[in-house]
Amino acid sequence: MANDMSGTIDLAVAAIRGADPARFGDPTPCPDFTVAALIDHIASALLLAERSAKREIVPWTEGASPVVAGLDEKDWAHACATQAAATATAWDDPAAWDGDTHMAETPMPAAMIGSLMTAEFALHAWDLAVATGKPLDVTPEVGQAVLDGLVPIAQMGRDGGWFGAEVSVPEGASAWEKALAASGRDPAAR
Repeated sequence: MANDMSGTIDLAVAAIRGADPARFGDPTPCPDFTVAALIDHIASALLLAERSAKREIVPWTEGASPVVAGLDEKDWAHACATQAAATATAWDDPAAWDGDTHMAETPMPAAMIGSLMTAEFALHAWDLAVATGKPLDVTPEVGQAVLDGLVPIAQMGRDGGWFGAEVSVPEGASAWEKALAASGRDPAAR
């Protein structure tokens, strides 16, 4: 599980590093996010995930992520990479996956948060890669981990408006393509 989380964190960091600040105003596959807003959202998710692993209860606040707030956009990738390293380290501790913790102020099983965030980082890495025209190299193992974590919550995500309607994929689609489709993303989008 921790390796999968680290793998998807790496995907997110690679996608952020591949985003040219000149394109920060561009749209993404997430209708509510420009490239800059999506990077800010990923930065917030990285910080919340670290705090969840450390069993910290923190209020959710709207607005710019403390990870990138006040920084020049050219410095966002470095700030996100630094936060990503702290998040990966926190979830590398096997105890982070045990028992209960909080996502912001919401109590949840730690393993559920870990699984949700593993999917979150991978899916938003894909969104960012598509928006910026960059490749995203997802290993079969990470694709399967994301699919395994996503399937149990996909309907809840659709009901909550986080995911779109499931997209059909051809027979023989990879686990990663199935995960994208389950979240309402078209794996063929470029």
